[in-house]
Amino acid sequence: MKRILLKLSGEALAGEKKTGFDEPTVTEVAHQVKELVDQGIQVGVVIGGGNFWRGRTSETIDRTKADQIGMLATIMNCIYVSEIFRFVGMKTQILTPFECGSMTKLFSKDRANKYFEHGMVVFFAGGTGHPYFSTDTGIVLRAIEMEADGIYLAKAIDGVYDSDPKTNPNAVKYDEVSIQEVIDKKLAVVDLTASIMCMENKMPMFVFGLNEENSIINAIVGDFKGTKVTV
Repeated sequence: MKRILLKLSGEALAGEKKTGFDEPTVTEVAHQVKELVDQGIQVGVVIGGGNFWRGRTSETIDRTKADQIGMLATIMNCIYVSEIFRFVGMKTQILTPFECGSMTKLFSKDRANKYFEHGMVVFFAGGTGHPYFSTDTGIVLRAIEMEADGIYLAKAIDGVYDSDPKTNPNAVKYDEVSIQEVIDKKLAVVDLTASIMCMENKMPMFVFGLNEENSIINAIVGDFKGTKVTV
């Protein structure tokens, strides 16, 4: 893998607190990513906004406005995590699909490639910049645009199951599953829009549990124990 995109859930970064940030968790993620960067792997990062805002649970706010709040939540997450990454010794840049004053840079493929070539970790914040598209769609879009080798999804569970392991103790985990089967069986690896984009553009995904020791390093350069979603 020369270039990968890593998706972190906002809730995972909040740890037991469920909201905001758990700094030891974020620092551990940063140390793992630094090890990958030191090996010459180019890393792009997308972070969800669920530790601050889940707009779809609000029925009192217009969907477009709720999604815009969610986009801003992902930017706050990226600014915070970017600073922790810098603290442990990495260079970073944050790109957004819309202007955010001097806090971020406006996304372009050329700009992102320049940052990657300079050994920076590139944060893709703000989703696609449009409502009705999730950060799942955002990371698939950026992975395709940036010609990444794969998408790594760090989740609260350790892979893809045939049913929800939280409610079904007999749920069976897949070591490997095709994106077509994910779509047909509604396995909810990512949302349907993102799944179809992966299928059409042959973008593989790797789903693993964030909370295991050295989970990111093992998923990308070590002993992968999650689920590979093939195309």
